[in-house]
Amino acid sequence: MIRKIFKKKRANGKIDQFIKKYKIPREYLSVNRKSITKGIFIGLFWGFIPMPMQMLAVLAMTPFFKFNVPIAISMVWLSNPITMPFMYYMEYQTGNFILGRDGLENIQLTLTWFSDNWDNILVPLYVGTIPYSVFVSAIIYFIVNRLWIASVKKAKPHKFKC
Repeated sequence: MIRKIFKKKRANGKIDQFIKKYKIPREYLSVNRKSITKGIFIGLFWGFIPMPMQMLAVLAMTPFFKFNVPIAISMVWLSNPITMPFMYYMEYQTGNFILGRDGLENIQLTLTWFSDNWDNILVPLYVGTIPYSVFVSAIIYFIVNRLWIASVKKAKPHKFKC
């Protein structure tokens, strides 16, 4: 099923025209299992890290790894202004757990409170980011990889032995 969706999108020649016009290496837009799953991993990895310009971090990895760049950038968009507070709070609490600290109490959603407590927030936030960036991204990578393989096996015609 996953392959069919991407193959339908690839069927029109607009992508080929875009690649030729802007001289983009084809592997950055290729639609295959390895390219898509690497794009998902890289995008989620950077998406979990609380930093500005996550999409530029994805683009900075293109000379070193071959992956589907649009998929990676779309995975970064999972951390958006609506989901960021929940993600960062979860990472902050995880960091406190790993460091054996108690979290801050009387949290206020004001810039003054954040600037006053920034030193107490920063270390647990980034320590808590590590398990999500590395392990959750890897788990999603393996799940999508297995689902892709299963969809290919399901789509192949079965040969019966007589």
